[in-house]
Amino acid sequence: MSQTLNPAKTTDGTTTETEPDPAPAATAGTVPETLPRPAAAQRRRPSRTRRVLTTLRNAALKSAAVLALLVVWETAPRLGLVDRTFLPPFSEVAQAWWGLAADGQLAENTRASLVRSLAGFGIAVGVAVPFGLLIGWYRPVADLLNPLLEVFRNTAALALLPVFVLLLGIGETSKISIVVYACTWPVLLNTISAVRTADPTLVKLARSMDLPTHQLFAKVILPSSVPAVFTGVRLAGAVSILVLVAAEMIGAKAGLGYLVNASQFNFAIPQMYAGIITISAIGLAFNQVLVTIERRLTAWRVPLTA
Repeated sequence: MSQTLNPAKTTDGTTTETEPDPAPAATAGTVPETLPRPAAAQRRRPSRTRRVLTTLRNAALKSAAVLALLVVWETAPRLGLVDRTFLPPFSEVAQAWWGLAADGQLAENTRASLVRSLAGFGIAVGVAVPFGLLIGWYRPVADLLNPLLEVFRNTAALALLPVFVLLLGIGETSKISIVVYACTWPVLLNTISAVRTADPTLVKLARSMDLPTHQLFAKVILPSSVPAVFTGVRLAGAVSILVLVAAEMIGAKAGLGYLVNASQFNFAIPQMYAGIITISAIGLAFNQVLVTIERRLTAWRVPLTA
């Protein structure tokens, strides 16, 4: 790049060219004019605001359907569209729920149901996951047990409830056992499928590296099986609540199923709906806990991009 020389006059009137004036040195603490600090701060604010707006919009979209249902539930009985004797407004159900919570009935029945459900669910997962890994990994074991598994998995758990009551009585053992039976099959079948459908490319690559069998199973099969196994675990979590409620309606002195059934017999309809709402809330919370655990265990997975 050429520099422009500054002309200067001498005493005899001629002109000479002098060196250009040096650029003024930047003083300490000055901000470059190309990227001033206020502009950078303004550039960060819209992104933060955009994230907040996106979060609020997503929350509104997720809750819109629920809010619409509650509005319809509240207005339909008041407008006479349905008989409020059998479907009271949501506000009356909320008052009944608060009354049950205040006198301790809701907490007592919820505690009884949670103990039975979590006990049966935990036993089922603890038995079905190792057993499913064994069946999925060893083909001879699968060929031997597959006919028996097909018979039991196609037999509804509630159809066997009278058998459990006859063999184990109407106490806690029969209720926990029916939950174990119902929760075992989703976990077991998804675990078997997860092992059998492991990525064959990864398996061949691991075998080409001469990995021992136990390392192949621990480093390839198990990590790739986690998502499918947790699908079965989440299904079992929902089944544990549903089957238990049905079992408590037949023979129990405490529990959410007992609360719903007793409220129906006593024609306490708002209390009945309060119990149903509590069951739904427990199911949603249980599923969210399992989703959080699954995300922690599968954090290594690369999310798919559109």
